[in-house]
Amino acid sequence: MKSDIKLIDYLAVRRSIPAFQMCEPGPEKAEIEEILRLASRVPDHGKIAPWRFIVYRGQQRADLGEELLKLALTAKPELSEEMIQVERTRLTRAPVVVAVVSKAGPHIKIPEWEQLMSAGALCLNVILAANANGYVANWLTEWFAYDERAYPLLGVGPDEKVAGFIHIGSTTFPAIERPRPELADTVTWVGGDD
Repeated sequence: MKSDIKLIDYLAVRRSIPAFQMCEPGPEKAEIEEILRLASRVPDHGKIAPWRFIVYRGQQRADLGEELLKLALTAKPELSEEMIQVERTRLTRAPVVVAVVSKAGPHIKIPEWEQLMSAGALCLNVILAANANGYVANWLTEWFAYDERAYPLLGVGPDEKVAGFIHIGSTTFPAIERPRPELADTVTWVGGDD
């Protein structure tokens, strides 16, 4: 998108790139901060920011991968060598991984559901902002997004949930279109003459 593409043209071709197809370079710290600043401009009823970011970079991604592998092996000690490698590299497939963490909870005015949707909107906005800065991105959850044993390793608090892990980097692979739903299958019209 750094080529001054119009938003409508971008939306017509927007596509996530699989994390395993990502490579260096990834965004540097200042670029990540810009991506997150732009991404934070999401609907947020009550302006309570019911979410936060955790940015994983450098060697710590590999270190966390080793710890996540240990957790995976406690649940499935019979993992194949191929799956051991998959588990070990969950956070190293892209140069940068951003966790979007939901802090949704009871609020006197803002329903928790709206807070959760704000975190979901934030995940998509991270992708859009990464693309706007010239990077590819993919929103994944992974098993450890739902396994609270992994939360202390990842820096997620006990009253928080992971909305997604956004993988950001570059790629040498072409973006391949995938089937999209037909509007006739997803839209219900109410009112109107046409």
